[in-house]
Amino acid sequence: MSRRAPDLAIIVPTLNERGNLAPLIRRIAAAMGDTAWEAIIVDDNSADGTADEARRLAQTDPRIRVIQRIGRQGLASAAIEGMCATAAPYAAVMDADHQHDPELLPAMLDQVRSSAADVAVASRFIPGGSAAGLASEQRLIASGWANRIARRMTRTDLTDPMSGFFLLETARVRALAPQLSGIGFKLLLDILTAGERLTVAELPLKFAERLTGESKLDRVIAFEFLTSLYDRSFGRIIPTRFALFGTVGAAGVAVHVAVLALLYRLLGSGFLHASIAATLVAMSFNFWLNNWLTYRDQRLIGAASVVKGWAGFCITCSIGAFANVAAATLLETRGVYWLLAACVGIIIGAVWNYAVSSRFVWGRYR
Repeated sequence: MSRRAPDLAIIVPTLNERGNLAPLIRRIAAAMGDTAWEAIIVDDNSADGTADEARRLAQTDPRIRVIQRIGRQGLASAAIEGMCATAAPYAAVMDADHQHDPELLPAMLDQVRSSAADVAVASRFIPGGSAAGLASEQRLIASGWANRIARRMTRTDLTDPMSGFFLLETARVRALAPQLSGIGFKLLLDILTAGERLTVAELPLKFAERLTGESKLDRVIAFEFLTSLYDRSFGRIIPTRFALFGTVGAAGVAVHVAVLALLYRLLGSGFLHASIAATLVAMSFNFWLNNWLTYRDQRLIGAASVVKGWAGFCITCSIGAFANVAAATLLETRGVYWLLAACVGIIIGAVWNYAVSSRFVWGRYR
């Protein structure tokens, strides 16, 4: 087996892909032939033992490396870590589920190594390609819609800017890394909009069906895409996570009002008891939605962590509410117009809740 320094690092982000790894490595080895390569499995601490399976494979094949991430999640950030962890001059990103064909890797490498293009992209939508492996008709429609928006953002005539299978120089990735958000799962879109305009070569990809396991993208594809769009467009003005936190907070206000109206106006509960119940329901709703969306890359998992996180979030929001009221009252008594005073109080409370909960709820309880 060759021990030469690798020409190509193949970055494979994983989450619960144990059964797919061994056959994927066999396919990569067959496709790469005499080209020196390494596969870097970047695993988000999968519950099914994917990282352990990768280590088992690495014991007999030194071309396999493993990065097991604890407390961090997300396909894009995993790919960035993997590409920055290799000494190979070129890196490819591909999925572990066998929907991406490793036989395209040599041709993709030739395109970039020959300077024919800065980035080689496997496309489902050029002649010879196919999107038949998409899990549903709805996902195919969503992918086409997302691609149209992405083409406008990247200013490149790509047929598949949302592809998750691409190859480029690692030096370029390292140079761009400080500008990449690492949010969401479409890293190619982030790369193409982060710096100078890059030349792209597309190769036809027959997008296959997943070999084993279940797709993790169907439930979050729209949310992740919209988050990526926001981050690239406005993230430097208002941080993306804070914008998500504020959006969840606004939804929580609607939940609070709905519960208060139900208990106080329809069921005849006392206003004090109805307000307390509405506050607890709204806080719980905000905690759940923030844990699922805003902090999905640091999500609290397990009953003990969730309960501790919920308690910490409620305490944080209670202090934030006090700061909100205190600041608004102080400003109003000093002659500031009441509506402006209230808005200042809301902003102070929101910033407090965001800063403290980010550190002590989704930072400590992991």
